[in-house]
Amino acid sequence: MSDKKIQTKSDKDHPDATAEAAPDSTEEGAFTQLQADIERFRDLALRSQADFDNYRKRSAREKEEAVKYANSSLLERLIPIIDNFELGMAAAGSAENSPILAGMSMVGKQLNDFLAEFGVTPIDATGKTFDPNLHEAIAHEHNPKVPEGKVIRQVRKGFKLKDRLLRPANVIVSSGS
Repeated sequence: MSDKKIQTKSDKDHPDATAEAAPDSTEEGAFTQLQADIERFRDLALRSQADFDNYRKRSAREKEEAVKYANSSLLERLIPIIDNFELGMAAAGSAENSPILAGMSMVGKQLNDFLAEFGVTPIDATGKTFDPNLHEAIAHEHNPKVPEGKVIRQVRKGFKLKDRLLRPANVIVSSGS
């Protein structure tokens, strides 16, 4: 007979002692890997949930802002018309007790009430400190009576829509004495 060892079915079913130690360490490694994967997926799920919450909040904020300022383009186009109307009123102001002037004054009041209803407020700049966020300086004048940086007069009215600037006020600023 030869020295070949014949392997029986029972030998295949029962590996030797060194082979038995390997599956235990492989099982521990697989278990550790699964735990790491679970933690990674849990972290990924939490981050995805946080990203979605942030997206939802940002979308709600953008929608609210869009509704709040939806009329801004219409109101921006209406402001020059109001300017011309006020210029016409100032030119017609020389006629006293004119029924046409009284009617135009009522229309002017209605326009201003309409703007106020939508949150449009005029910017009154005369005598105030120059603010580049609200005013546009079109000239500087020497004026010994008005301190430097103060608005001497307003050439064109500025307007704000709620807390947003629609049009800056054109002003002349004092450069001091």
